[in-house]
Amino acid sequence: MAETAIDYAAVFQALPGMVALLTPELVYADANEEFLRVSGRTREQVVGRYLFDVFPDNPDDPSADGMRNLAASLDRVVESGERDAMALQRFDVESAERPGEWEERYWSPVNAPILGTDGKVTLLIHRVEEVTELIRARERAPGDRARVLEAELYTRARELQEVNERLREAHAHEREVALALQKAMLPAPNPVGHHRAAVRYQPATDALNVCGDWYDLVSLAGADRIGVAVGDVVGHGLAAAGVMGKLRSALSAASLVADGPAQALDALGLYARSVDGAENTTAVQTCVDWDTHTITYSSAGHLPPAVLCRDGTVVFLDGATDPPLGARPEHIPRPEATVDFSEGDTLVLYTDGLIERRDEDIDVSLGRLAEALTRHRRSTPEFLADALLLDLLHHGRATDDTALVIVRL
Repeated sequence: MAETAIDYAAVFQALPGMVALLTPELVYADANEEFLRVSGRTREQVVGRYLFDVFPDNPDDPSADGMRNLAASLDRVVESGERDAMALQRFDVESAERPGEWEERYWSPVNAPILGTDGKVTLLIHRVEEVTELIRARERAPGDRARVLEAELYTRARELQEVNERLREAHAHEREVALALQKAMLPAPNPVGHHRAAVRYQPATDALNVCGDWYDLVSLAGADRIGVAVGDVVGHGLAAAGVMGKLRSALSAASLVADGPAQALDALGLYARSVDGAENTTAVQTCVDWDTHTITYSSAGHLPPAVLCRDGTVVFLDGATDPPLGARPEHIPRPEATVDFSEGDTLVLYTDGLIERRDEDIDVSLGRLAEALTRHRRSTPEFLADALLLDLLHHGRATDDTALVIVRL
């Protein structure tokens, strides 16, 4: 049976309740037929206009605060990216046919975000339930019936608020626990031998979901060698944080005994098959050897590490890339590559939250990283780490979890 195409524009217009779409600047992008009918406005009077130009507060009533409360709710949705259900609000709506005449209305609004590919709010859904007639019926009803109607109305409004608050508290608690779990499992940013390194872990600030990014630094057997790794578990919340802890520990242990990064990732891949939620995890393992001035590396579907040379050029280590963990049904040894480095170069490992934008090609993202590295090439690892977060994250804020490791070679 052929799949039926759905005309979502027609569905929106036919919705039985009052629904409007607003931009983050609170300009009407669209409104359905029921919204226009109940509010007494035409499409030309609404679409393309600022919300509070269309529906201002009654200037003759100093106590009118319905529109101010609505503005606060919409601002919360834009800032948090979360749905916000408002309590019952009284709005004085000016007559479109008789300017200067105001009608008392009672609406119960719910405001919800529509997120773009970058995780930012691109539109707001403003749904309104008209309850004016219920209020008027309460006022007209005698004694007990009036109290019943009033109790019914306000109970429904309180239930909406309580549900919304419980959802916020549950999400906030899960985020807090997941962050604590991640912090406990990630290694402290201590020096590795006598080498200067900087690490950063920055959780997403615009969402409640916590992801499974990790980093690791370990001193390896031999003369002057260290292992440096980063990885990214698919998924969110406590489950992803738990999987992250298992895989980070396993890779750290494997790197101590494996004959190179590829063998360490081989062992991790076999282990990941027994861990629920580890499928399609990406990771990159490197071995820095100061005796031979080489970096040996292997990648399981992860973004390529970068080497910032002393002259400002940037080289991406993309010569040994294989699919993510668990992506192949059969076990095939992973590739490995080795490059030389000069004293004073800098090795940079990172997760996708630092550079990726869902609306652009990955080469553009990598180019932006290279430009930032070149611009700050004379910086210490600590200063460079802070500069990259500031330059590459939107207003210094992560829309996805970000792990970053910088080692001066």
